[in-house]
Amino acid sequence: MLGEMEKKSGHIKITGSVAYVPQQAWIQNATLKDNILFGCEKKDSLYQKVLEACALLPDLEILPARDATEIGEKGLNLSGGQKQRVSLARAVYRKADIYLLDDPLSAVDAHVGQHIFEKVIGPNGILKNKTRVLVTHGLSFLPKADLILVIVDGEITEMGSYVELLSRKNAFAEFVKAFSVSERKESATHKGTRKSVSRLSMTDFSIDLSQEQLISGDMGSASIQTMETISDTEQETDNEEVGRLTQADKAHTGRVKLEMYVEYFRTISLALIIPIIFLYAFQQAASLAYNYWLSLWADDPVINGTQVNTDLKLGVYGALGFAQGIAIFGTTVAISLGGIIASRQLHLDLLNNVLHSPMSFFESTPSGNLLNRFSKEIDAIDCMIPDGLKMMLGYVFKLLEVCIIVLMATPFAGVIILPLALLYAFIQSFYVATSCQLRRLESVSRSPIYTHFNETVQGASVIRAFGEQPRFILQANCRVDLNQTSYFPRFVATRWLAVNLEFLGNLLVLAAAILSVMGRATLSPGIVGLAVSHSLQVTGILSWIVRSWTDVENNIVSVERVKEYAETAKEAPWTIEDSPLPSDWPRCGSIGFQAYGLQYRKGLDWALKEISLSVNEREKVNITIGGI
Repeated sequence: MLGEMEKKSGHIKITGSVAYVPQQAWIQNATLKDNILFGCEKKDSLYQKVLEACALLPDLEILPARDATEIGEKGLNLSGGQKQRVSLARAVYRKADIYLLDDPLSAVDAHVGQHIFEKVIGPNGILKNKTRVLVTHGLSFLPKADLILVIVDGEITEMGSYVELLSRKNAFAEFVKAFSVSERKESATHKGTRKSVSRLSMTDFSIDLSQEQLISGDMGSASIQTMETISDTEQETDNEEVGRLTQADKAHTGRVKLEMYVEYFRTISLALIIPIIFLYAFQQAASLAYNYWLSLWADDPVINGTQVNTDLKLGVYGALGFAQGIAIFGTTVAISLGGIIASRQLHLDLLNNVLHSPMSFFESTPSGNLLNRFSKEIDAIDCMIPDGLKMMLGYVFKLLEVCIIVLMATPFAGVIILPLALLYAFIQSFYVATSCQLRRLESVSRSPIYTHFNETVQGASVIRAFGEQPRFILQANCRVDLNQTSYFPRFVATRWLAVNLEFLGNLLVLAAAILSVMGRATLSPGIVGLAVSHSLQVTGILSWIVRSWTDVENNIVSVERVKEYAETAKEAPWTIEDSPLPSDWPRCGSIGFQAYGLQYRKGLDWALKEISLSVNEREKVNITIGGI
């Protein structure tokens, strides 16, 4: 009927709107009110009527911000019964024509289920004029059903009203009879200790508890504290603060702290960093040597169409090139190895921190934030940072080579290089700070995309049943658009950088050419050609230095975001080093509580207070709710 399964034969025709309540309640990471309204406009009278019918009014008194309380992902801060009632309230508020109810009373207590059936599903409930298809294992609801379908192994074995099915005295009637006898025995056993909330007979049943008494059984005993009267505005503001559960992903501001670089390089270790620097220096020294050797070779005179010692010069040139190639290979291997070591250690630290976090951390942290850390941020540490470091170090040493060659050819070029270097430092600093902040904002705005996608996939059947696909698509588009407001400016900033670096590079080429012409009387053609050809590379070198530096700083943000979870509260240690367990532990299966207290998270009332009890070996303990 929902179109969620493939139809093999026949046809189904549905006229009117549909509302669906799944057996496993799907709850959004939103306020209780938003979960019930589900995109509809709030109508106070209908809203209050739905809350009362679905037995949610007592829950509002217990929740810290009433219906403004934020519900965690998958309803983490609600009980199973509460989640099912919220799911049912969402469907009831929709005012659809057809209601598909997949065992919605399975997660609530019997007396609460009885209340909901009477107020919502039954012949006198809110949905009395609607078409209701109820899947249930609760036989106590069947007498008031218009039509009963008995399904065994996917096939309809019996069909008819409750009285008709009993009169046939088939398998259904025998089952109901056996169930009725069992219920009477159970009721007699508990007589005097609790009221019978589901007195089943063959034709009718009754309920005699008030709503508050009913829900107390589902929620357990809870004290409701009175509060002084405050203004509506103050109360609404307080509700928003008290009811907020999840913490939004935070974006730091300014340049990345030096501690993040230290943390990253600490994981690589100094024993690997020193060889990397040495190999880069050796690589560039070999490059400088063979370029200079080539310029000297070009200056040698040609006698009778040949140059002297050609084989020696060619051998030296080849040896220098081979040495540079070996150094390049060594630096690539060393940086890749360092990146693997750093990524593995940071991932282990992140995993260890998350696994040691208390349940309150997972209630207040959207899954999108965790997915973002374990996917995109770890990917940046895996790939982007090592690649950026390799490029940056390579071009920095290449720039040093160019400066040395230009100064060798025209020492007065230092007068031009110094102010250009200062201007370059200013442009680089401005660009890196801007790009880094945009990277932070882009990372923060990516988490809601993951959260929304994960939530939408889990509730796809409910979303389709309610016809809310356009709204969820619009929400996804809005989140992507918000992400693009930080993503696209990064590319615009890169274009701005390219224009400015082209200007600086061309100034250096012009200076080298002018100084070479001015000193033509003392300069050899080979060294002049070498200086000018290398100065032509400055534009590209400067551009790649800034880009790679920016990539490194942008992706060091991932280290910053991964290390954020190292500062979160942790649960007790898994093992206590000073008190090791005996080798023969456990000797017996006993449990002891001494003045034990429990709260769902810091700032809320205690859920359990001063619990002291002992459960001895082989004992069976039953927990009763609300004294019922």
